[in-house]
Amino acid sequence: MTEKVTVNTLKQMKSSGEKIACLTSYDASYAKLQDEAGVDVLLVGDSLGMVLHGEATTLNVTMNDMIYHTRLVSGASQRALIISDMPVNSYSSPEQGLENALRLVNEGGAEVVKLEGGNDEICKIVSFITEKGIPVCGHLGLIPQSINKFGGYHVQAKTKETANELKQEALALQEAGAACLVLECIPARVAADVSQSLDIPVIGIGAGPDCDAQVLVVYDMLGLTGKTLKHSKNFLVGKDSIAGAIKAYVSEVKNKSFPSVEHSFE
Repeated sequence: MTEKVTVNTLKQMKSSGEKIACLTSYDASYAKLQDEAGVDVLLVGDSLGMVLHGEATTLNVTMNDMIYHTRLVSGASQRALIISDMPVNSYSSPEQGLENALRLVNEGGAEVVKLEGGNDEICKIVSFITEKGIPVCGHLGLIPQSINKFGGYHVQAKTKETANELKQEALALQEAGAACLVLECIPARVAADVSQSLDIPVIGIGAGPDCDAQVLVVYDMLGLTGKTLKHSKNFLVGKDSIAGAIKAYVSEVKNKSFPSVEHSFE
């Protein structure tokens, strides 16, 4: 078996300039295919509320949903690092956040838990969880659990002021102990600046080519959702299998041909 990917592996990849390939994963069959294709990180995303449950948002996803799907993915994966989303209202306080993070790790097999936001309260929660030995991934930019506040799925950090605010939150999350950070739907230049400013790996989705890692929703990159998304690409076109499409995705992330300018926001 190829050596297991850990949070330290991701830091080493950032240092060496090797791009990190990530995909969402929700079940054993996909997890096995992704793992064998060389995907470095499997993100069990609360996006399952949309792509599996058919909801308009992620807001109805529960802890039990996340534990169940994380267990399926972790049981089928041997190499990839497993990051699992903490669903909405599962980390309203440091104590609640730790309790639910422990459940994702102990019951689901998660190796990293992911929280959205970067204000002072979130940073306190990140510190509280990491101090207990559980790695945390942050998430800034378009944060789906706050979709009602944003009023829709729009590009974030477009002004100088909001870009600076995002950068300061990213630095605060790193200071709080976050092991990595997702940046979603922000201008490529802002993501590049944040990636260069942080020591921890930055995982982009709709955040341009200069992040340390890339992640897509697996059903989007296979063209199964029926949506045409600027930040994504149908990797199944011209391939004769899902496995072939996933291998192509890994290859294009690693050789830096995906994402290109056409998949990025100004």
